[in-house]
Amino acid sequence: MTANPKITLEQWRALLAVVDEGGYAQAAEVLHKSQSAVTYAVQKLESMLGVKAFEIQGRKAILTPTGQLLYRRARVLLQEAGELEDTARAVSSGWEAEIGIAADVVFPSWLMVDCLARFGAESPHTRIEMYESVLSGTAELLLQGRVQIAIASSVPVGFLGDSLMRMRFIAAAHPDHPLHRLGRPLTMRDLRAHRHLVVRDTGAKRSSRTVSIEAEQRWTLSHMSTSIQAARMGYGFAWYPEYRIVDEMAAGTLKPLPLKEGAERYAELYLIIADPEAAGPGTRRLAQILREAVAEGCDAHRTTGSPAPQKVVPAASTGRAAGSAPVKKRPVKK
Repeated sequence: MTANPKITLEQWRALLAVVDEGGYAQAAEVLHKSQSAVTYAVQKLESMLGVKAFEIQGRKAILTPTGQLLYRRARVLLQEAGELEDTARAVSSGWEAEIGIAADVVFPSWLMVDCLARFGAESPHTRIEMYESVLSGTAELLLQGRVQIAIASSVPVGFLGDSLMRMRFIAAAHPDHPLHRLGRPLTMRDLRAHRHLVVRDTGAKRSSRTVSIEAEQRWTLSHMSTSIQAARMGYGFAWYPEYRIVDEMAAGTLKPLPLKEGAERYAELYLIIADPEAAGPGTRRLAQILREAVAEGCDAHRTTGSPAPQKVVPAASTGRAAGSAPVKKRPVKK
């Protein structure tokens, strides 16, 4: 007993070409085949499925309702087949199927998204597993082998890291906060009497560095955006990355605290590749993109004297449209 013959991608490709190009002769030219070969491929497909993809109206052949359905499904099938071929080529060339990256929440999120978009344009089939971590949470992800790249404020023992950027932090609170009403330079004793808004360390063994002062009141929050919102509403103070509160300071909802000492703090962020010797080409390329993007941002900062502005990329500029117009009946020349 012989197996039933299977419809090939070439037959589906012939159907699409006949419709898209407007005729068998035009399709044959695009596919670099003879017209008789294209005609045979379409007729064979119809015979194997037991349907008619085209009907004759006058001297023209147009898609039947069944043909329109086949056309839409064939387009999806060939697109998926093309993506599978691209993935196979990427894997065979050594690009990783997935890359894990951890970044401390103080690293600009817009910059990270921009870097991932650049990398995605070069390796669209590499999945990215992104972790936004705080303090020791970044080191834990490295030690657990869950990420290949990390951006952290310190380099864990056993790893090597390169300085990526220096970040400025500013102690701030709402202009009407009681600390601002004192009308004089503030001391640590003044701060301890008011609520400190802390972002929670994401590590299982939380670092003592999370709390920089022993305030009588403290809110420990999971997200920096929540801390900023609480400060804007007058519920406490904290040190924030300068770029994160530029808009709030400009709008007058947050104001730097006039500390005698320590009003500004600086943190060094390091780029760490978990295993430089075993890193794949995708990991190395993503690390390079991060270095380049930070260098560009620092150049902009030196030129303007202010933090680099956030970038907004229209969603329509990348990716495919969510839907497409229905297939119209198009005349096909026999």
